[in-house]
Amino acid sequence: MRKLIIFCCLALAWPVAAAELDFNFGELAASGALTNFHAELLGGGGPVAWQVLPGLAPSAFASLANPAQNAGGGSALAQTSQDPTDERFPMFIYDGLKFRNFRFATQFKIVSGVTEQMAGLVFRFQNTSNFYVVRVSGLGKNVRFYKVVNGQRSDPIGPTCELAPGWHELAVRCEGNQINLWLDRRPVMPALGDSTFDEGKIGFWTKSDAVSYFANATVEYTPIVPAAQTLVDTVLRQQPRILGLRIYTRGTNDTTRVLASKDPSELGLPGTEAELAAIRDGSVSFGRDSGIVLITMPLHDRNGDFIAAVRFKLKSFLGETEKNAVMRAMMLLKTMQESGLSAADLEK
Repeated sequence: MRKLIIFCCLALAWPVAAAELDFNFGELAASGALTNFHAELLGGGGPVAWQVLPGLAPSAFASLANPAQNAGGGSALAQTSQDPTDERFPMFIYDGLKFRNFRFATQFKIVSGVTEQMAGLVFRFQNTSNFYVVRVSGLGKNVRFYKVVNGQRSDPIGPTCELAPGWHELAVRCEGNQINLWLDRRPVMPALGDSTFDEGKIGFWTKSDAVSYFANATVEYTPIVPAAQTLVDTVLRQQPRILGLRIYTRGTNDTTRVLASKDPSELGLPGTEAELAAIRDGSVSFGRDSGIVLITMPLHDRNGDFIAAVRFKLKSFLGETEKNAVMRAMMLLKTMQESGLSAADLEK
């Protein structure tokens, strides 16, 4: 299993294996900015205040037998605003990736709060009006799970619990539509089944004037492979001699980018006018270099609409004409067209 720090580039190799993220808040503080995150607020009240506080976190290996211990002296993420407005939910969302199947865990400590004393995890977050959350209440002495759909909160479910002062651990695991929750490494309730959100972002959550700390957060996950990449991988398994294969998608302002590729390092690279022309009007482009040919062609859906551009890099043979090369590429493209994918499907 690869272990990655959130400040590093995520280098994926196909086929995709399990991966892990460590949220190192100490390094975030040293960088001078809480990069890869943004603050959100559902409800009313004043602005939220998320910051990194050094020397407050427990050791990542601390025993949960004594939740009041505070050994280790690492850095903690803290929500420190103390606005008592009811129905005020500060969140801190990680923007680096979306997650589908994963386990998200963090240590947390509820420090204070007159109106509320809560800490929680947001997951499969779409926006401030659509997400899941599991939260622990020190005042209410309970654990609750609920979802927010179009700004409307479902009825919370979960057990009562006695929460001793100090650090605890909260975790959630999602596999398909199955959701499992743990508090201090013990199941909170039987597995839940819900298909409202199948993937999304993750983050940290509090309520009203609750001051809460989070530390030693990790995510173990299976990276999401878009259907476009699966399509590329399938063609390459059938035709391993292809030198290069990319699928480009169209963005805003008439730009294109690599959505899938034989070479993972090419993902996200901008396209050229050839790729834009293929998507815009179905143009076919041809190029030749020493011993190779480059052909860019449109990929269409079942309705015949152009949804992407495909760029083939093929080894040339002596005497090969442009017509021969395009015909070879057309045969490969035909295999890809049989998938029947739509433009939206390519990125799922």
